[in-house]
Amino acid sequence: PLMTCYLTDHTSPDEIERGFSERVWIAAKLYPAGATTNAHHGVTDLVGLAPVLERMEKIGMPVLIHGESTDPSVDIFDREEVFMEKSLLPLLKRHQGLKAVIEHVTTAGTVDIVRAHAPRVAGTVTPHHLVINRTSIFQGGLRPHLYCLPVAKRESHRLALRKAVTSGESCFMIGTDTAPHVRGAKEAECCSAGIFGGVTALQTYVQVFDEEGALDRFEAFASLNGARFHGLEPNKGTLTLLKRPSSALSAVPVDEKEVVVFRGGEVLPWSIGEVKA
Repeated sequence: PLMTCYLTDHTSPDEIERGFSERVWIAAKLYPAGATTNAHHGVTDLVGLAPVLERMEKIGMPVLIHGESTDPSVDIFDREEVFMEKSLLPLLKRHQGLKAVIEHVTTAGTVDIVRAHAPRVAGTVTPHHLVINRTSIFQGGLRPHLYCLPVAKRESHRLALRKAVTSGESCFMIGTDTAPHVRGAKEAECCSAGIFGGVTALQTYVQVFDEEGALDRFEAFASLNGARFHGLEPNKGTLTLLKRPSSALSAVPVDEKEVVVFRGGEVLPWSIGEVKA
């Protein structure tokens, strides 16, 4: 596996460089402290992180960013937009050679930022943000298994994401952000953020590309753009997707509990066929 390291306020530039040069990790994850599940030890001061980012800029090591404001006064649906304006754009201006990936993009504005700063900036998009919007979370009642961070946005943003990923632009790439939480942690008074979409991710992505008339652009999005951005050779193995109905289990067992699968139990238009190593 290709590993990343977790940036904190106490991360050492020398340690970052040593791990990168020895291929212990290929990139660093930047979580604003408290922005998402398990981000409590994240970064509280982006300006104070400058020595680390300067070293990463020097050695060509990408930073992978969860782009949401943690200011409690900011509306949850505006946190990505506020982070981009107040934190990301100043960061990119301060570190003009830094390679960055904005993870799990959810807004049209962030799509525009990725495009404006390509090729040194790229963006990943999840399968669920391509098929649900914020109304989905409340459709017929509160649906905790559709709650994730960044939270799904209004329909106009979902449509912008679909156009971006199917555009053929190399700055957009696959990124499932699959997050398994047992049913009890989701169906709770204060539920965990995250959607377990890994089981149905490829079937969902390819369905979107099919619906948008862009199947010829799917391989680049799924297999090539990310590898090229990180300076890696594409995998030699192949996976065949078939336009044949399939379905996944509605939940998968974990010890004596279970994790609900995104789109589990639905009839999916596409299925996974032959896999060759």
